[in-house]
Amino acid sequence: MEITLVEGDITAQRVDVIVNAANSSLLGGGGVDGAIHRRGGPAILAECRALRASRYGRGLPTGQAVATTAGELPARWVVHTVGPVFSATEDRSALLRDCYANSLAVADGLGATTVAFPLISAGVYGWPVEDAVRRALAVLRAAAPAHVTEARLVLFGAETYAAARRLASA
Repeated sequence: MEITLVEGDITAQRVDVIVNAANSSLLGGGGVDGAIHRRGGPAILAECRALRASRYGRGLPTGQAVATTAGELPARWVVHTVGPVFSATEDRSALLRDCYANSLAVADGLGATTVAFPLISAGVYGWPVEDAVRRALAVLRAAAPAHVTEARLVLFGAETYAAARRLASA
């Protein structure tokens, strides 16, 4: 699987799957989650509500992943995953790695060949950018999906992109 770093807006990626750094409610929010719901339109929210009514009444647990339609996004599906909130006193890195591994597994199970990931938990959840990049790359480099041939790490902002490029080449 090829790993590509892209600076830009994840909602503009033409891929099979866009991964959403969702909150556990699955009902939209800020950051990546809000952008995906706004650009994708009401079909995403409708499927998220159905998931809450059926399988995830208490919300999607941290580290797990689930797919919905992509609505009006230039993708076939959105895979929602809930990243952990960073803690300086508790190691939650396994949950962050689970977000990437489980999202990739869901995408692969759908038969997707291209997947775009945001830098999960590195926004309002406070995960340090460089550590988040290292963990994302470690999971993606170790993966051997059956169908996915490209994983894009879509980085918001020149500074985040530059840090990811530096770490990827190290």
